[in-house]
Amino acid sequence: MAPSFLASLVRHPDPAARRAALRVWDDLTADGRATLLDDPDREVRRSAALCACPHDARLTAALLRDPAVLPEALRRGLLDRADAERFLAEGVHLVELARNPSLPTDLVDRLAVDPDDGVRLAVSLRPELTEARRAAMDFAVAPHARGDVDWVAAGIADQDVLHRAATSAHPLLRRAAARSPHLPPDLLRLLAEDTDILVRTHLAIYHPDTPEEVLMSVYARLGGTFSAWMATGHPRFPRDGLAARYADHPDGIYRQLVVRDPAAEPDLIERLSHDPDVWTRQAAARDPRLPLPRLLEALALPELASSAGANPALPPGEMAVVMDEAGVPA
Repeated sequence: MAPSFLASLVRHPDPAARRAALRVWDDLTADGRATLLDDPDREVRRSAALCACPHDARLTAALLRDPAVLPEALRRGLLDRADAERFLAEGVHLVELARNPSLPTDLVDRLAVDPDDGVRLAVSLRPELTEARRAAMDFAVAPHARGDVDWVAAGIADQDVLHRAATSAHPLLRRAAARSPHLPPDLLRLLAEDTDILVRTHLAIYHPDTPEEVLMSVYARLGGTFSAWMATGHPRFPRDGLAARYADHPDGIYRQLVVRDPAAEPDLIERLSHDPDVWTRQAAARDPRLPLPRLLEALALPELASSAGANPALPPGEMAVVMDEAGVPA
């Protein structure tokens, strides 16, 4: 939805609509922000305060007294030093504290050597650190951690931010950069050759110009998962020549790709509808090139019925029979 439309919702009678206006907080007028901060609905007021707290120490202090939003306020808000020292002394919510942009440097240094791995990892992602400082820190990155880094997400179209993140030795920063569709060609090439598999997976999902070889490598590694499905839906995912390359491949993950080839013949699609791999059979059952007699057979097979039912070549009369048998009113 257009930011201007969302901004127009600040005085809408429905609180859910007013909460939607918070999505364009930075585009609201001062009057619009003040209206939401004074909203009659508690949840709207609370959410508005979270939007405003990065630049308002008074609001931050108030939010820190609200258990429902304390962690987020501690992560985002403009902190009074006394509050920061109190949480550090109590040893609670230290990961959120370590991510706070306003945390004084000396407190950052103390958290950088905290015994907790998660706290040290949070410090290692701070934007003001040099690469040398990051490299000197002791932290570990989980193999499947996505790379949720606030300052990179906020600068997802900022070329300086993307360059810093994409060229970092820190895998989570590179993973965060790979989630930007705004990567320039040089950074896209750099990340396409990254040894971190999650970096390449993010490129396959988020970037419109991801190279074909990256898309194929993600599909081969993750076939059958949501990320693999996203890769096959990418506009640069190959189509031509897949039948010749993969119709007889020993791995069903690859045989499933044959249906994406516009040159695949109906007899090949029918052959694949009998494939030992059930996912390949289902892919063939959904293909409109599947000969009608086999399509009707597939409609009666439990493992293929749903796929056959979705086949656009299924005759309307057969669709009506299925609906009638299910008791769906005409």
